[in-house]
Amino acid sequence: MIEYQLQVQQAIDTLKSDLPTLFEQDISYDIYTKDVYFQDPVNKFKGKTNYRIIFWTLRFHAQLFFTEIYFDLHEVAQTSSDTILAKWTVRGTLRVPWKTQIFFNGYSTYKLNTEGLIYEHIDTWDRKPVEVLKQFIGKGGESN
Repeated sequence: MIEYQLQVQQAIDTLKSDLPTLFEQDISYDIYTKDVYFQDPVNKFKGKTNYRIIFWTLRFHAQLFFTEIYFDLHEVAQTSSDTILAKWTVRGTLRVPWKTQIFFNGYSTYKLNTEGLIYEHIDTWDRKPVEVLKQFIGKGGESN
């Protein structure tokens, strides 16, 4: 039990370290199982290779589409013996002449196996994906 709790604490510490810079640098994959399952409002897949690809894609698109983008981590806590919850906000400025701002809140639910490794990561957003995409249009298309 002590070893399990140490592994859970390592996962929490790693998430606290990795998440704020996920748009700038790669995360550590040591706290995840080989067959980790990921789901957010637009993606669903299984496997550490695919998990690595989603984070690479996030960094690539962040550099391509944004002049600045931030992943503000508000809290990471163990909410039950096999669950870690991370609350966050994504905000940024799109690379368009009218400098549209994007902003949405969410939380990540991480489920832990008996060794304290993350086998499931489910992201929940405070709005539908289409509402997030509408922010990309911004004020540029409107006449004032």
